[in-house]
Amino acid sequence: MSDIIPVEVPTVGESISEVQIGNWLKQEGDWVKSGEDLVEIETEKASVQIPAPASGYLQSITKQSDEFAEVGQQIASIQVAEQPAGGDGGSSNGGSAPAAGNTASAPAPTASAPAPSSPAKSGGGFVMPAAQRLLDEHKLDASQVPATGPGGRLLKEDVLAYIRNGSSRPAPAAPPAAPTAPAAPTQQMSSPETASLMTSGGYRSEEVKPMSMLRRTIASRLVQAQQTAALLTTFNEINMAPVMAIRSKYKDAFAKKHGVKLGFMSFFAKATVEALRRYPAVNAEIRGDSMVYRNYQDIGIAIGGGKGLVVPVLRNVERMSFAEVEGSIAEYARLAGENRLQPSDLMGGTFTISNGGIYGSLLSTPIVNPPQSGILGLHSIQERPVAEDGQVVIRPMMYVALTYDHRIVDGREAVGFLVAIKETIEDPARLFLEV
Repeated sequence: MSDIIPVEVPTVGESISEVQIGNWLKQEGDWVKSGEDLVEIETEKASVQIPAPASGYLQSITKQSDEFAEVGQQIASIQVAEQPAGGDGGSSNGGSAPAAGNTASAPAPTASAPAPSSPAKSGGGFVMPAAQRLLDEHKLDASQVPATGPGGRLLKEDVLAYIRNGSSRPAPAAPPAAPTAPAAPTQQMSSPETASLMTSGGYRSEEVKPMSMLRRTIASRLVQAQQTAALLTTFNEINMAPVMAIRSKYKDAFAKKHGVKLGFMSFFAKATVEALRRYPAVNAEIRGDSMVYRNYQDIGIAIGGGKGLVVPVLRNVERMSFAEVEGSIAEYARLAGENRLQPSDLMGGTFTISNGGIYGSLLSTPIVNPPQSGILGLHSIQERPVAEDGQVVIRPMMYVALTYDHRIVDGREAVGFLVAIKETIEDPARLFLEV
């Protein structure tokens, strides 16, 4: 008899005791090899992949996507086995664990190995448990609903989409008897996951999903900042023409030499270093009854990732070149899109830059990420009429905002900080002359 190996939630960081199950990269019955990623789990700081502890068949999954699990808890099990002949080790066509004896004949893979929590079969595919509950509640047949899951699996999302589209009419049935049918949909609101009701315009539905670990952390940190810090925001505007001219002139040579595009963020990161040197309180934090000043600049760059906004940290930006800043941001953006950022990538940081301009934001008041004391908000670049030397001219202008903790940063320092950013960006030669 083959050994059964449990798949457990590993320790993913200090003080983290609970995780949320993300996407299962393998399904029950799939053959997996040792070290191959099985599932993504989401912590309060980042997403992490759990690898298979041994080669074999994924026998059962005990924690589904969006459910929560504690560190050390079993979420699946693997039946240890050798790779089947002709298999590729990563495909999902292996079915159940192989029967004892000959594995070359394909007709009877489902009769040999137990599958304690396998989804039910219907038609040509599988019906996942959550989808089956919705089918039962809405008195639907699985064959009516198009399946989009891996291997033809019918997912909960497929049933919800079918209901939203107003296609949840029952299959052809007996001739209409009495006009009492409209009352049926109002009895379909018992599920905590979805609720539907009939209106004159069709079906209206709601879906309840648990808040992700990352979103819960973001929410608690932002509320904490609002409740514990004295937050104010000051604004200024910057003429982006000088930086845009430099970027246009050197972007091709920069990309050819360094293998990365020259963007605006490296200019703002280096300008921020200069401003933080002039106004060290913006780079400090309150720790108990003390104020901690740093002689280094670890700057967090807000990036939109697969699971939401994340803020990976560039360490010692004062020592980094433009190419190193751009390369690090590009790499973090790639990892965020793949949900592969590690908790260590997000820890620390003495200041944050958030660029809402890439989404079209013209003006905003960003919220400080505690225990930091300041955050710089960048916005979209728009051509606007401005006065220069008594003449009205059109210039590419950007509004910038600094939200700061007034407990440690005075208004004069906050305004001076933004002026330093403005002076450096409007005259980039200052970055190289250090003036």
